[in-house]
Amino acid sequence: VTEGLDLDAVGVKTGASGEIVVDSRLATSNPRVWAAGDATGHREFVYVAAAHGALAVDNAFTDALAEVDYRHLPRVTFTSPAIGAVGMTEKEAVAAGISCECRVLPLEYVPRAVVNRDTRGFIKVVADRDTGRILGLSAVAKDAGEIAAAGVYILEAGMTTAQVAAFDAADIAKLRASALAAISTAGIAALATHQVAALTTAQVAALTTRQIAALETADIVAL
Repeated sequence: VTEGLDLDAVGVKTGASGEIVVDSRLATSNPRVWAAGDATGHREFVYVAAAHGALAVDNAFTDALAEVDYRHLPRVTFTSPAIGAVGMTEKEAVAAGISCECRVLPLEYVPRAVVNRDTRGFIKVVADRDTGRILGLSAVAKDAGEIAAAGVYILEAGMTTAQVAAFDAADIAKLRASALAAISTAGIAALATHQVAALTTAQVAALTTRQIAALETADIVAL
């Protein structure tokens, strides 16, 4: 990627594969040069490159001191069905010495998958047995990517299995319109009719076309 750029001339170090060596703030060995995206040899995802760009600009021009954090990076393989994951796997949790409470839910027990007539796959949740905190989520499903995206919010919030199970209409009603708009289509689709009915006018107005399309007929009537 960097061949021919003559980076040595400006004091920018590169690695064995030609990648630009950066620290956690995307700074190079030259204090006036920053790097982002595939050129750094970091994970090659479009959204990683986009986040890199914004972070590098903030650090270079505002001294933000922000650092790259891959802990809750969603991973998606676009097969059929798709494979999606976020956070730790069971193997990683066990290797880290965490007492793991891992559960697998086949899609044949998920009503929406049954209605969509595609029950291939499963959803797996990795949680800390002692605290109940959810550490990772994996899925093999048609919408595995969106399931993984919804998992990002769960991990960022440090939610436990009990909290997710108890997420009800009262919680939905407290969501800001901006927060609701950030929920993935899969997340909206998972809402029960009584939860949808709890939405305020502002929250309904914040729903995107794709989110509306994910609702059941009974949900639409409840709005």
